[in-house]
This record gives sequence, structure tokens and C-alpha cells, in this order.
Amino acid sequence: MANRPAHDAVVVGAGPNGLAAATTLAQAGLSVLVLEAQSTPGGGARSAELTEPGFVHDVCSAVHPLGIASPYLSSLPLDHHGLEWVHPEVDLAHPFDDGGAAALVRSIDESGASMDDARRWRRLLGGVVEHWDAVADQILGPPLRVPRDPIALGAFGRRAMLAATTLAYRDLRTRPAQAVFAGLAAHAITRLDRPLSAAVGVVLGASVHVQGWPVARGGSQRITDALVSLLGELGGTVECDRVVRSLDDLPPSRLVLFDVNPRQLVAIAGHRLSGRMRRRLLRYRHGPGSFKVDYTLSGPVPWTAEAPRRAGTVHLGGTLEEIAGAERAVAAGHLPDRPFVIVAQQSVVDPTRAPSGQHTLWAYCHVPAGCTEDMTTRIEAQLERFAPGFREVVRTRAVAGPVEMAAANANYVGGDIAGGSASGLQMVFRPGIALDPYATGDPSLFLCSASTPPGAGVHGMSGHHAARSALRSLGHSGPSIS
Repeated sequence: MANRPAHDAVVVGAGPNGLAAATTLAQAGLSVLVLEAQSTPGGGARSAELTEPGFVHDVCSAVHPLGIASPYLSSLPLDHHGLEWVHPEVDLAHPFDDGGAAALVRSIDESGASMDDARRWRRLLGGVVEHWDAVADQILGPPLRVPRDPIALGAFGRRAMLAATTLAYRDLRTRPAQAVFAGLAAHAITRLDRPLSAAVGVVLGASVHVQGWPVARGGSQRITDALVSLLGELGGTVECDRVVRSLDDLPPSRLVLFDVNPRQLVAIAGHRLSGRMRRRLLRYRHGPGSFKVDYTLSGPVPWTAEAPRRAGTVHLGGTLEEIAGAERAVAAGHLPDRPFVIVAQQSVVDPTRAPSGQHTLWAYCHVPAGCTEDMTTRIEAQLERFAPGFREVVRTRAVAGPVEMAAANANYVGGDIAGGSASGLQMVFRPGIALDPYATGDPSLFLCSASTPPGAGVHGMSGHHAARSALRSLGHSGPSIS
């Protein structure tokens, strides 16, 4: 009789999805080992003193609308393990060249009024906000399943299937409102004039008015630390500095779940997959890269408008046309002169990030995959445009382009922090069209990364659903959040 494996399941990768998968399996009573190649767990949810001692920077993810709204993460007692969400007064500010700014806050009407388009903003997002639980249940999981609320999902789908520019011009009256929606949609890192690009704009816009856009007190690492702590309480183990290049690097187990990109999965376990599955995984497309600058500041950013001074997130892109043009240039392999810049001001809401009176700032823009151009000057030109004198408060900078991002996290192919291109059907069906997108055809191997639905974001839903798929292969229904 064969010896029982030391672990029921091994998870490769300790990013948010890998940890969510491990926790789901542990909740079902399985013994779980998580192997992480880096020296610290977390993947895209890590924090470090990247610049100076005493200044805490988020290495990748910074603001977490889908973290607090995640059906799975919100079902866990992460607050008992040190996670505290803190909310800014203004969730998102979008300044304009005339010195004013739109301000998105929990109130949908107050937000719309800041854009002089309150009625149309409510008409655009109000239904999704009202039926958020049903919509989130569907969009944050495998797409090919019967929806809980077909009417609410249909209303969402009629908007989400459009190009972001089409929806903005059709449903919003004022240029500020159109620009704000374009900035929301641009988080998808894809062209805004293509079908389905509106989906991310609708989801992120609605999420402001549901639970807001918080940060984790002390850094995004606290999300990871809470998941690791809970996993330990459930009997699971995380081991870092464990690089997995083949299945021979793994201890025996009944299940293996991979928080890796599709090409990595083929490299590790391709001999166990069918030719059809290997071809599907190798056809998977990665998207543009990102260029990020972390700052330490001697004081607050000198924004011209008032709203950004109180905001956790600030979008720098001016008009819809400018934002859409920047994203179109990136998709074509070019560098925009005026990139769309996403800024996070964690220390505005979380004073633990910097010494008293000083601040951190996190800013990034999209660039072609593998780009080696230094975008610092262009990012700072956008900051100076809406905050004259910004450079005068800069103490230090830490710069990371696509090459550095890919070196720090093997999932970020070419600097693609979204786990794969969100253009076309791959926004919904990833790594391909399948009833079970987490299964590989081998009943013991599963993919649980952001290269599966619902894709990018610190929400853990890809890992949770992959773990449930793995549990079903054992005849175990697993924990349910429904």
C-alpha cells in the first residue's frame, strides 16, 4: 500500500490567488503547502521600504476596491489577523486643466454632481450599484454559468459589451464625466475604442459607490500577512525561496494548483497536459507593461484643485480623448507623450506609511511590453501639470519599468501586471473558452492565477474558484460563499 502524501495539496505561488486557493482548500480540511519563489509571500500584494527607512511603499497593488468587495475575501475573518481597511475622504479625484477636479465618493449623486452630470451618472451606474451582489457574483467568477439575477446581469452586460468611448459619449453629457469614465476604463490596460473595454469602467465606477476604494493600513503586505496567518491557523504552511521549475521540484500530493502564467504552467507540467491544452496555453496573450515610480515626499503634493488633496487615488489624463489616445498609442507599441498616470496617495489616509509630516506617493503609467524607456520625466510632467511645484517636494525616487517588474515577479511577463491582455474575448475567457477555466485536463493539476477568471485584482477569486474546482475533482464540494 502506497504511503499517504505528506500534503493533500501543493500550491505554487503565494500571491493573493495562491493564498486564497490554499485557504479554500484548508477550510475544506485538506493539508496544504504553499511554495513561493521569492523571499516574501504576496506577489502583487507586497510592501517594502523601497526608498528610505521609515517609508512604506506598495510594490505593486496599492488601492483595493475589489479586495474589500471580494465575495471570498470578505467572507474571511481577516480583521482578526491584522487587516484593517482605511478609507480616504475622496476615493478618486480626476483633476482638469482649468484647476477644477471631479471627486468620486460613496454618494453616487454627490459624485455625479462634481462632474455636473449627476442624473446621467446615476443612470449609468445606479443599477449595478443597487444589484452589486448579484453582478459581482457573476463577474468575479467563471463566466459560463447560470446567473443569480439574469435581469441585473443583462443590464450590466448591455453596457459592459460596448467600447468605453462609445458608452461615455452615449450615456454621459459632460466632458468631465466622460473623462472620469475613460480613466476608470483605462485600468483594463487596453484600447478604449474596442468592444468590452467599458466593462472595467462600469465595475470600478460602481465599486466606488458600493464599498469605496480603501487601502490596507500599514501596506498591501498586510493583506498577504492576514491570509498567511489565517492559513496557518487552518494548518497550512508557506515556504519561501522555493523555485519550482518542474513537477520534480514538488513533494508528493493529491492536487497541485499553480498561481503562475500559462507559459510557466506548460514549462513546469507540459508533459502532463494534452497537446490541445498546451496549444491553448501557449496562445495566451499578454498585454502591455507598466512603468512605476515610488516617491518619498517632504510634504503633501501641491495639487491645484482641492479634491486631490483628500483623495486616495488620483487619475492624471485630462480629457477622454487624451486618455484614449494614450492607451491607443501603448497598444500600438508607442510611448505617449502624455501618458495616463494613476497615482495612489496612501499616506494621505494612512499615516503609518511615512514619518510625521512627510508622505509617500505611488505613480505608474502603461507602456509597451518590455519597454526600456525611462518614463519618469513624462510621469512627472503630468504631476507638475496638475500640481505645479511637485518636484520641489520630492525627496527620493524608486523606479521600476517592465524589465524590473518581470524580474521581480515571473507572472508579470514583459511587465504585464494584469496577468494577461484584457483585449477582446480574453477579458472574459481566460486562458481560453471553457466550462471550467481552472482545469487542465489532468485531474490533479489546476491553474489559479490572474490568467483565469475574473482576472487582475487583489480579490482572491481566481484562486478560490480554482480550489473549488480542484475539490470537486475529489468529490468534495468545498466551502461556499454563495
